[in-house]
Amino acid sequence: MTGFSAFNKFTGELKDDGNLMPVLFIGHGSPMNGIEDNPFNQRWKQMAKEIPTPKAVLVVSAHWLSRGTRITAMDFPKTIHDFGGFPQELFNVQYKAPGDAALAKETASIIKSTNVVEDHDWGLDHGTWTVVRHMYPKADIPVLQLSIDYYKDPQYHYDLAKELYDLRKKGVLIIGSGNMVHNLGMVAWDKMNEPEYGYDWAITLNAKFKELIANGDHKPLINYKTLGKEALLAIPTPDHYLPLLYTLGLKGSKDPVSFFNDKAVAGSLTMTSVKIG
Repeated sequence: MTGFSAFNKFTGELKDDGNLMPVLFIGHGSPMNGIEDNPFNQRWKQMAKEIPTPKAVLVVSAHWLSRGTRITAMDFPKTIHDFGGFPQELFNVQYKAPGDAALAKETASIIKSTNVVEDHDWGLDHGTWTVVRHMYPKADIPVLQLSIDYYKDPQYHYDLAKELYDLRKKGVLIIGSGNMVHNLGMVAWDKMNEPEYGYDWAITLNAKFKELIANGDHKPLINYKTLGKEALLAIPTPDHYLPLLYTLGLKGSKDPVSFFNDKAVAGSLTMTSVKIG
């Protein structure tokens, strides 16, 4: 859909129905989760059955970092294989969900803190399609991505997320896709197949993250560097952590919080995921 007629059609169809879509933070882990059958993606499939069917999905992925904020605005976003060294089967995947230019325009219009650029070049990276293809395998629900302005601080991202709140009222499922604990430089490759293997610091900090999230205490999570040396080990770069702040910024005062896929992988990664609402 393009132009003002499509925009009017979109905004007319996506009315505030008094209900709030949940918000998800999903630990997406290895790209192989996109094609394997394992407990992580089985839970993603189940989650899609437990929540209302969305009218569209908007993903903030750890793998789209930009200067400024951008949103995919093409009719059919391409499937991006932004990785290397994996089996050809993974590169063969094409997730052909439609985009929604009108939703992109609507989203850009409700964000007042910055000028959001409508993007026609990106697509769906593996932080998005490896998860969403399990949740909505028919690829019949529009999927868009919102980029992460890598030159802004955590507070900026948390505050920007709040501006997206009205999309929850219109049936849009917003997903932050990353990992709470994500240190690839310290991965124990020899422990990849050892269930729930996590370094002490990773397990300790992951538990602290959950405690703060459950209590709605977001300030220390925004200022995560104040959480000690464990936080610096868990978040050597903020790309996989910032999607969590988008999810937390969208929490309403009465939203319940729950966790799923709460497991460590290969020492320095956690798949811990959050449902809000």
